[in-house]
Amino acid sequence: MRVLLLSLLLIGLSGCQIIYKLPTRQGNVIEQRDLDKLKPGMTRDQVKFVMGTPLAATPFRADRWDYVGYYKSPYGEITQRTVTAFFDGDQLTRLEGAEPAKGDGALSKPDADAVIKADAQDRAAAERSARDNDSDIVVNPDERRP
Repeated sequence: MRVLLLSLLLIGLSGCQIIYKLPTRQGNVIEQRDLDKLKPGMTRDQVKFVMGTPLAATPFRADRWDYVGYYKSPYGEITQRTVTAFFDGDQLTRLEGAEPAKGDGALSKPDADAVIKADAQDRAAAERSARDNDSDIVVNPDERRP
């Protein structure tokens, strides 16, 4: 009876696993390499070609386009970046928020490589910690170290 209950418990728990949360990216994808391509004097069509459709372009402020990027990592870290493009007629006059973000304000890439790299770093840190905690205590006298 005990074996049957234990077997049922193990079968039930085998379906449980750690929940993986996907990275979430919303709004515009704001890459610094795209921002570096923008220069004053570019037309609206050229800006739209490089950056994509603005998230907030209102008919009340036709001289302003807002690009908003939001990223939430699988670990819950949230970063947001806003870039505003100002136009005079059809010409780009200036950008706000186009400076490279540093530290916590930088948007991380939500690709699998970044997640795999972070997981590998976590595993390496755990292995280093386990190695540092390794002692020279002999538990079994037959398994002595040289």
